[in-house]
Amino acid sequence: MKIKWSAALLVAATGFAYGQSSVTLYGIVDAGVSYYNNATSHGGSTVGMPFLTGELPSRWGIRGTEDLGGGYKTFFVLEDGFQPGTGALNYGGRMFGRQANVGVSSAYGSVTLGRQMNMTMYALSNSDVIGPSIHSLSNFDPYLPNARSDNAVGYLGKFQGFTLGGTYSFGRDAAGPAGPSATDCAGQVAGNFLACRQYTAMLAYDSANFGLAASYDVMRGGAGASAPLSSSAYTDTHNVVDGYVKFGAAKIGAGWIRNNIAAATHVQTDIYFAGATYFVTPSLSFDAEGVRYLQRGEDGQGDASSTLLVGRANYLLSKRTMVYSSVGYMFNSAQAANAVAAGGTVVTGMNQLGVMVGLQQRF
Repeated sequence: MKIKWSAALLVAATGFAYGQSSVTLYGIVDAGVSYYNNATSHGGSTVGMPFLTGELPSRWGIRGTEDLGGGYKTFFVLEDGFQPGTGALNYGGRMFGRQANVGVSSAYGSVTLGRQMNMTMYALSNSDVIGPSIHSLSNFDPYLPNARSDNAVGYLGKFQGFTLGGTYSFGRDAAGPAGPSATDCAGQVAGNFLACRQYTAMLAYDSANFGLAASYDVMRGGAGASAPLSSSAYTDTHNVVDGYVKFGAAKIGAGWIRNNIAAATHVQTDIYFAGATYFVTPSLSFDAEGVRYLQRGEDGQGDASSTLLVGRANYLLSKRTMVYSSVGYMFNSAQAANAVAAGGTVVTGMNQLGVMVGLQQRF
């Protein structure tokens, strides 16, 4: 259940009138039981509750807005990610590790200050039909479902179907090495302007039946940060190009993600994905996606490639409660060790099957 407080504030003794404001409490709790094989060299299997994500990561948050008049509004978002199996906080144990920001919006767009989602996440949101699920393209690159920036200034504007956005971070990640993609790179180091800086940009177009998006994301390292970005001279760059089309009850999405790490050694990876969602009824839907992952080292050869196939069924018991089942199968090359499940393990060169049955409730 959403809790809202909405009231027109009284005219203060000074005579100033303040606009209408509202605060909303919201969240998702998503938990279940999963299985995957070949977790050990003897083909050992694992059964348990995933701790990183289900169909969606569990979270709760508070958002608020106030109308300033003249088409301007202020807003804030405080959002926490947690593990429903243990109650532990994600994102390095931060209370509001998913988002913590404040901003101003108008017909010209919004400006946001604080920890926020950056343009890599926005670019993927409409075309990746599986999303940040336990079996997903995010298993190849843990940054993708965690594409957020600390100490950031962001802009997002929508104009006749086009969306233009960008972020600039003065210190992209203040969390320690705990948690996926955390790098302990808070930045703002005296005498080193480049340390831990990050900038992202996106251009997208959305219509009733199709959409396209492209984004560019550059992270710099810093002294003492987690490898491989242990110097401000090192960079980690993500490029995303994707799109989707809709046909009645079906949606098809596809895209390409390139990641270049220019550090002590150079590593380039490419992710190609294509998937579809189909609603049999408003309550029953099916998702499927195929993902191809290629990794190239200094010699330019594909030496750690993998292919992931995912199928998922979703059934709404009510507007807020859903049951689902997800099946993934990972084909690993001889030198690849990409697990089928988020946070899982697999023996190098072995294929892996993953299954999860879960329950999700929104409030």
